[in-house]
Amino acid sequence: MSKSNEPTQPLHPKPLLHRVLTGALIGLVLISLFLLSVKADNPAWPRYWKLRPLLIVPIAGGMGGVFYYFMDHFRVRGGWIKIAANIVSLLGFIIALWMGTVLGLDGTLWN
Repeated sequence: MSKSNEPTQPLHPKPLLHRVLTGALIGLVLISLFLLSVKADNPAWPRYWKLRPLLIVPIAGGMGGVFYYFMDHFRVRGGWIKIAANIVSLLGFIIALWMGTVLGLDGTLWN
C-alpha cells in the first residue's frame, strides 16, 4: 500500500557522480577543442601552459554539474518551476564553465 504523500518520481534521477562527470567531460571537450585551435605558443608562457586549463575547466564543469544536481529539488515540482529550474541550471553551468575558462587561461590566452 502506498501513501498519498510519497513522490511518484525520484528526487535525483541521476546520481551526483554522473552529473559531475558529465559536466567535467563537457568542459574537457570544449577546452580541448579551443586549445587545439591555438597555432603558436608565446615564448613568454610557461612550457606546460596548456595543463592548467585542461585541469581547471573540467573541475569547473564538474562544479556546474553539482549545481545542476542540486537544482533537482525544483525540477521535480513540475510546471513552470521545472522550466525555470532548467534555465537557471543551464545558466549556472555556463557561468561555471566561463569562470573556469577565464581562470584556466589567465596569463596566457586570456590577457
